[in-house]
Amino acid sequence: MKNRAIWPLAAFPLVFLLTLLVAPALRLLVEGGQLSLWAPLQDSYLRWRLAWSFLQATLTCVLALGLGLPVAWVLARFEFVGRAFVLHALMLPFVVPTLVAAMGVLALVGPQGVVKDWGGPDLQGSPWLLIYGNLFFNLCLVVRAATEALGQVSASRVAAARTLGATPWRVFLRIEWPAIAPWLMSALCLVFLYCFSGFGLALVLGGQEYATVEVEIYTLVAHELQLAQAGSLALWVLVLTGVVALAYAAIERRLATASRADAVQRCRPRSLHQWVSVWAALAVLVLICGAPLLAIVWRAAAAGSGAWGVLLEDATLAALWNSLRFTALAVALATGLGLAHALAARQSLVLRTLVFLPFVVSPVMVAFGLLLLYPQWTASFGLLVCAYALLAYPFVAKSLAGALDSMPVHLAQAARTLGATPWHVFWRVTLPTLRPALRRGMAFAAATAVGEFAVTLFLSRPEWATLTTLVYEHLGRPGMVNRDAAVVLSCLLMGLAFLAFSVIELAGVSPLPPTPSPRRARGS
Repeated sequence: MKNRAIWPLAAFPLVFLLTLLVAPALRLLVEGGQLSLWAPLQDSYLRWRLAWSFLQATLTCVLALGLGLPVAWVLARFEFVGRAFVLHALMLPFVVPTLVAAMGVLALVGPQGVVKDWGGPDLQGSPWLLIYGNLFFNLCLVVRAATEALGQVSASRVAAARTLGATPWRVFLRIEWPAIAPWLMSALCLVFLYCFSGFGLALVLGGQEYATVEVEIYTLVAHELQLAQAGSLALWVLVLTGVVALAYAAIERRLATASRADAVQRCRPRSLHQWVSVWAALAVLVLICGAPLLAIVWRAAAAGSGAWGVLLEDATLAALWNSLRFTALAVALATGLGLAHALAARQSLVLRTLVFLPFVVSPVMVAFGLLLLYPQWTASFGLLVCAYALLAYPFVAKSLAGALDSMPVHLAQAARTLGATPWHVFWRVTLPTLRPALRRGMAFAAATAVGEFAVTLFLSRPEWATLTTLVYEHLGRPGMVNRDAAVVLSCLLMGLAFLAFSVIELAGVSPLPPTPSPRRARGS
């Protein structure tokens, strides 16, 4: 694609970002009056919020790397029964809505959790509750990236090192680690972004003491109307996450390489040590990624008939309908935005970085800014759908960007040589090649829209309540019946997320799920 074609393609997503993201954020900053970038550092309370947000994101990265890399090495080097299922199931935590993940963690290690019932500890009120929730969401990113990266290691170099007497540990340090380090850095950038700027998990699991900066921005805007302080915090979030997003985009572009023909072949475990490694890796995945989901199912099954009756209430049926139609419309809009952005960003690092704006700008700040900037659109159906699409379309754009990076250039060149116009090349060559990546991106966008929570708190009218807001309402009411009803509704939300997972499976992808960096041959 020639450079002159970049900006016409980029006009649609850039105008959308300017209208729905940048302008509302600036409007909120202006409303707050004179901002001081150093004000949060001079206030001990806000300084703690910033420090804790950075600390919990960094700690999650360290734990995800320490747990995920050994698991990925086992999955990349050993062939065993159920390996393909495990690789597919790694996508499940990423498509589960945030509120469902929070409910799962509470159902497992909360005050009335399964672990507490069995005599274990209660993590409520400790920082580890949020750390565990972060690991549930993000461990799969590191495992997928490392598994993919280990598949890129040259078998001939590994064999040569072993022939010269190198131990397996020395081979890993000298050959495998240098090859996979960029992939891991790419994944860890995403983990940091999701943890530092996350809202739903921190709101439910962090509590008053361990709330992150995003929750503090929400409190300052929604409850205290301290717009100046909220704006100063939002600027710090924007700067820190913007630097990380730029680093991720640069690393992602570098990783668009062809697959190796001499990749290390997997073997079946033979010794007791190898089998112990396999079972230990599976145990880590079950305890971190599977246990919260199983705890939700366990709690829902133990709930009384009064809790299950919530599924037949008019409010639940209306919320289900709202979630489905908002998701369908948001995915349709996100697909167009993501396709245009990915095609335009193929040759531009700046445009590739801008796709992360919906992740790095506080959704609370955007939602409140939308209300201030467009008061005539307050609680409008179109504004809500556009806000959903804004948060969902980066998944489509990122998936397509990886596929475009690894698409053979000679295909389009051959079509042009045979007389095809650029439009025919796109419809007959480019789009069919991108179809698997497009379907994956749409499925992840659908899962994001189903579980969207932050902007819904601001922009939704009572009659437009979704399943996520209904779960949050039940959590805010006293009594065990309401808590059980929230668990049952979380099961329903989880079922919708698994439906998105089924869409991904039907796309006919390989057993290795999409990594957070570009795929070597099929797109991200």
